[in-house]
Amino acid sequence: MSNTSKTVLITGATAGIGRMTALHLAKLGHHVIASGRKVAELAKLKTEAQGLGTLDTLVLDVTSKESIDAAVAAVTELTGGKGLDVLVNNAGFGVLGPTSEIDDAEMRRQYETNVFGLMAVTRAFLPQMRARRAGRIINVSSVGGRITLPFFGVYNSTKYAVESLSDALRYELRPFGIDVTLIEPGVIRTNFEATAVGNLSQFDATPYAGAVAKYEQMSKTADRFASNPIVIAKAIARAVNARRPAARYVAPRSTNFALLMSALLPTRVWDWAMRKVAFLNPKTLGVDGAALADATPAFPVTRVHGSPNAQPRASAN
Repeated sequence: MSNTSKTVLITGATAGIGRMTALHLAKLGHHVIASGRKVAELAKLKTEAQGLGTLDTLVLDVTSKESIDAAVAAVTELTGGKGLDVLVNNAGFGVLGPTSEIDDAEMRRQYETNVFGLMAVTRAFLPQMRARRAGRIINVSSVGGRITLPFFGVYNSTKYAVESLSDALRYELRPFGIDVTLIEPGVIRTNFEATAVGNLSQFDATPYAGAVAKYEQMSKTADRFASNPIVIAKAIARAVNARRPAARYVAPRSTNFALLMSALLPTRVWDWAMRKVAFLNPKTLGVDGAALADATPAFPVTRVHGSPNAQPRASAN
């Protein structure tokens, strides 16, 4: 694929990374089809893009087959039957909470959008790419698809799935002239955090209430150091324009330090750091050390037979 104008569909384009990417790619001269579920936000985006370049909007719910089918028909009409050059799977969200306390319904909701929705949209637009022997799929993952963070276990697991699916698709689609690449954002200033912490009160009755409350305050403070979504928009633009895109783009580049540390540090040390960051300690969790010690089985001992003065010794199993 050359650096000439391409037709690019972006899912989840009504806010954050998707919105910024839509505006950035339109400004670069690409034909952007920005999609999402919020009609009013799509209208605002269309107005904001006037004068920047070609930007069409499309209502698309990635969890609805009917919506996806309608989007394929609309894109076919917009492109005169050619179809997409590039699909950017950006739609996704996460909910913060202790992994053991998040119920099945919430887990499924995240998987429906972040994993099954991504694959459903990808399958829908692949036939035209295969027929042309050309195309590009860009999946927006997360550094959390390579590093698991406390309280983000469910969300991170969806991104681990996206990483693995993207690797497999990259192998399988290359013979058809279709490239697959991953974008791995670090901490970005979007409404993601607000969504993630939007219902933390549901964990007030769990053993993790104190730690979750402290973690929420810490994350709000850390948001001051988050990067602007434009850094991800630019990474996606590089993946769109590259003749042969890289398998992964990490942005901002400082995020590579966290990946390096997670790879170099012993697991025990990394685990300690993660518990420290998430306030996962006996004091915050209200764990009674004495009660915990009483509940712990003593190490089994045996006596040496035949000697009344023999001292206990540990038994090995």
